[in-house]
Amino acid sequence: MSKTLIVIDMQNDFIDGSLGTKEAQAIVLNVAKKIKEYKDAGKQVIFTRDTHPENYLETYEGKHLPVTHCVKNTVGWQISDKLDFDSENDILIDKITFGWTHWDDFKFESVEICGLCTDICVVSNALIIRANYPEIDITVDASCCAGVTPDTHKAALATMKMCQIEVIGENNEM
Repeated sequence: MSKTLIVIDMQNDFIDGSLGTKEAQAIVLNVAKKIKEYKDAGKQVIFTRDTHPENYLETYEGKHLPVTHCVKNTVGWQISDKLDFDSENDILIDKITFGWTHWDDFKFESVEICGLCTDICVVSNALIIRANYPEIDITVDASCCAGVTPDTHKAALATMKMCQIEVIGENNEM
């Protein structure tokens, strides 16, 4: 069974930019290793990128999270250059909100998810994928995810477990 890796929002603003955290910085090497494993095995890797307009603070999300981040075409919007991301050959999904609603455009056999933030975009996408693919294995590697806070990271992992998403790597977390 071929497994696809989905790398959620490993962008500069979430790592060491306007919404960066030490926990996010601590997973970058783990995520880089995970991407290398998949690419070396010839498996599909999909990247998502949180994408906001210049008037982000005027949007619904911006009014509830008033920190400008991931504005299209800024350095903070870019995928971290510490990751093996090839903009010409890798699949990239620019999403305007937490979860992307078109995962059903793919033909997944099984999926592994990693990235940022566990408690917002990772959990949103994992649950959307679960809703679209009720019969496939979905795995989240906790050692390749970080939340807004360590407590909300753990809460999101617990939520995903309750929704029959396998969580691995909890003993390897930073």
